[in-house]
Amino acid sequence: MPAERETGAEQELDRERRMGAATGTATAARDIRVVDLTDFEARRADITAELWQAATEIGFFQLSGHGLDPAETDAAFAAAEAYFDLPVGVKSRNALKKGLNTGWEYRSQVRPSTGTPDEKESYQLTRPHMDGLWPDEAELPGFRETLLEFERRCHTVAHQVLSCFAERLGFARDFFARRHDPASPLHQSTLRLLHYYAVPEQARGRADGGWRAGAHTDFDCLTLLFQRDGQDGLQVCPGKEADGRAWTPVPARGDLITCNIGDMLMRWSGDLLPSNFHRVATPGPQDDQGPRYSIAYFAQADRDAVIAAPDGRHAPITAEEYLRQRIAANFAG
Repeated sequence: MPAERETGAEQELDRERRMGAATGTATAARDIRVVDLTDFEARRADITAELWQAATEIGFFQLSGHGLDPAETDAAFAAAEAYFDLPVGVKSRNALKKGLNTGWEYRSQVRPSTGTPDEKESYQLTRPHMDGLWPDEAELPGFRETLLEFERRCHTVAHQVLSCFAERLGFARDFFARRHDPASPLHQSTLRLLHYYAVPEQARGRADGGWRAGAHTDFDCLTLLFQRDGQDGLQVCPGKEADGRAWTPVPARGDLITCNIGDMLMRWSGDLLPSNFHRVATPGPQDDQGPRYSIAYFAQADRDAVIAAPDGRHAPITAEEYLRQRIAANFAG
């Protein structure tokens, strides 16, 4: 079977393996565009044009005017930090269900590009699979309620953006929304809380360009990333230059949502929308060496959705099988 008709996730996995552990040199030459979603329905045509241009050129963009109140984001981050402050023995009660991408993990994600664990812990919320994975209310009052509401708000923003891409691709406006149903037992979209560890004392001051999370592309259709002011580290390398030498920092701003195209949407678009490499770099000698927190929402199609490129360049595959293969490769250990 020719490579362009591979039915599984091997194309994306091969890209990551070829990327290797190259660290490269960051450059600020690229423009990470900010798209304002204010008055979304009235400005839909203009917003769609801006999103399409930003997505097709870099694959990354940032959103302002997204409607999330700073208090909502602050509450989600406070819940995340409180969770990660719990003793390991308590968090281990919520241990990751690997095949379902749900629960708590500690240094268990090994990127195909690096072969070493990311320097982080994380907690995944996927609505249909949370039985037994919530911390006790007595330990973290309001944690469940806060995160479920934040996840719901992320879903709304993600599908505003995806509705624009759907129309540009010639699909119905609600094409992606119908394939990301939060009420379905087949729902796979995930809210992920991330805690990158402080740089160990003995490693501080080094300028060798290491990473907290190795170079990778995302599995999903669209990622929404929330960051804290000053907690930089995210870097992107567009596909045309994905040789590990041309990384661009994406400044961490708490008022913006940073977005990127994932592999599912790249396939669905017939590669018109690129899913590009990104990583989280280790702080440089002049940067904050302390912990870094972020929250990501991954809009991942429901398990029974069939991902098929309009031009046939990618063979059809269910979102369940596609995600299974990608998770297996990332949590092989």
